Amino acid sequence: MTGSAHRFNDAMRQALDVARRATSSGDVPIGAVVLDAAGEVIGTGYNAREADSDPTAHAEILAIRAAAARLGSWRLDGCTLVVTLEPCTMCAGAVVLARLSRLVFGAYDAKAGAVGSLWDVVRDRRLNHRPEVIGGVLADDAGALIRDFFGEHR
Repeated sequence: MTGSAHRFNDAMRQALDVARRATSSGDVPIGAVVLDAAGEVIGTGYNAREADSDPTAHAEILAIRAAAARLGSWRLDGCTLVVTLEPCTMCAGAVVLARLSRLVFGAYDAKAGAVGSLWDVVRDRRLNHRPEVIGGVLADDAGALIRDFFGEHR
């Protein structure tokens, strides 16, 4: 892990704590936090697809919505999204559309990842915004949380 990635360890630990809340409703434990430019948490979210019967209730979307509501703006320039798993195409698109300055994620997702694993939505030069990306932050911890969940639910 690079030096710049280490500075997000605490935020990733917060995202991991948030992720654990999802399991009470049977949702996959993925958590996200949005940090403002000063590093303060302004939004959190965890998967709530099962709980809300909502296919868009991904951790990233919920954290982005909370941050936008807190700031009173859909533009999250200067903000960082920290999420425990590499975002899917929907969430990667939301990162671009929200104008987040940085995306930090934990575990890579070989099955649905859209930040380098299957696709690379956030770095597509055809789009009007490309955030900085830092992947693999506390990846072992993030991956273990998901593996443990599926180990218990299969």
